[in-house]
Amino acid sequence: MKWVTREHVKVDRVACPWLIRKFIDVDAEFLFVPADEVMAVAERERAIPYDVPGVDLGHHGNECSFDAIVKRYGLVADSAMVLLARIVNGADTDNTLWNQPESAGLKAVAEGFRHLGFENDHAINAAQWIVYDALYAYCREMIRRGADFPAMPGAAPAGSAATSGIGP
Repeated sequence: MKWVTREHVKVDRVACPWLIRKFIDVDAEFLFVPADEVMAVAERERAIPYDVPGVDLGHHGNECSFDAIVKRYGLVADSAMVLLARIVNGADTDNTLWNQPESAGLKAVAEGFRHLGFENDHAINAAQWIVYDALYAYCREMIRRGADFPAMPGAAPAGSAATSGIGP
């Protein structure tokens, strides 16, 4: 499947492709185009638009596109993914929804990648995905250690044994 979003990626437009490729669509193809062309390219290429105004997989209130994708594709049962979504949300927004402390670090790292001279958005994504692999591993470890936090709206309580998939 093809997925399309705005060019000149920042946090959400790196985190979302990582999420999509790792957990939703291993064969995903990503298109990064000028903002005013996203919907036309989505229609022409039969691609799923994300992280653009007015689409289902975009920002809604204080929630970012990563949140929308986690919810839409049923990943809220993974407590580590819910924690990662909070970190991504805080790095991509003003961090008032969850006030997640790790978000500032992710935002700084993502901004740094933008200044390393990568050729294009695909190259930035390829370089940064290891950061999301590491953050997801961190989140899994935090859940394993018993971290507890409120669930995403509309989901079962995160961090509980019922949703974490991690035994005693």
